[in-house]
Amino acid sequence: MHTMLLPITLYRTAAGLVAQRGEDCFLLADLTMDAVFTHDDPHSLLEPLLRYGKPVERPRELLAPIQSQEVWASGVTYLRSRDARMEESKDGGSVYDRVYAADRPELFFKATPHRVVAPGAAVRIRADSKWNVPEPEVALAINTAGKIFGYTVGNDMSSRDIEGENPLYLPQAKVYLGCCALGPGIVVRDPLPRETAIELRIRRGGAEVFSGATAVSQMKRTFDELAGWLMRENGFPAGCVLLTGTGLVPPNEFTLAHGDEVAITIASIGTLRNTVG
Repeated sequence: MHTMLLPITLYRTAAGLVAQRGEDCFLLADLTMDAVFTHDDPHSLLEPLLRYGKPVERPRELLAPIQSQEVWASGVTYLRSRDARMEESKDGGSVYDRVYAADRPELFFKATPHRVVAPGAAVRIRADSKWNVPEPEVALAINTAGKIFGYTVGNDMSSRDIEGENPLYLPQAKVYLGCCALGPGIVVRDPLPRETAIELRIRRGGAEVFSGATAVSQMKRTFDELAGWLMRENGFPAGCVLLTGTGLVPPNEFTLAHGDEVAITIASIGTLRNTVG
């Protein structure tokens, strides 16, 4: 019989890792995020450390919850994403229709750690793009062995006009400085339920200009399926983070502006807030 794990949230701060369970927070100054991602069972690594960690207040200033990990991403995993990609594509978008229905998912490299911004920091929109949106996504924390051990909130920033012009421009639409945000922390826990809700809110000048909600249950593919494909013929010495696709796409007339505030909430994981720089 499986014993339910008590979730542990790991925050990365300038003083070191802070672990939260319930309302209690502990500084684990001697532990690194790389050590967590390379452990066979991160929960069993963390559990005894909580007994000896230094009690602290919940940290307010956070770093992105990765250290040496690559960030990868999945595309067209929700029907809404397939439809949006087809609408934006100048060649009709049949490539997106085909990948949505195919056995093999779309997986692509997203970011190295220096391209990932922290909670509260500014994500960026490209100067050579006129149509930009945030993409709220569940992000999987995957250890060196390919096991999903935790979850965080991800913002997979996207330049829709660049990808729409030609699918081969995907790396330019997706990979640039400030193209991704992760946080607030990694929640080490049992598998995330399929009914988990995902919400996106965008504010401009104090007024809400877009809001929407979806659920993990709307995904065509499972988290384990996506992680399994990513690990095929691949290796991640420091583990990795995998963004799992978006089911929330603002209408075609919407584009982000400098100064916008983006808030992404995933039930039981937390809220990731960023401005647009």
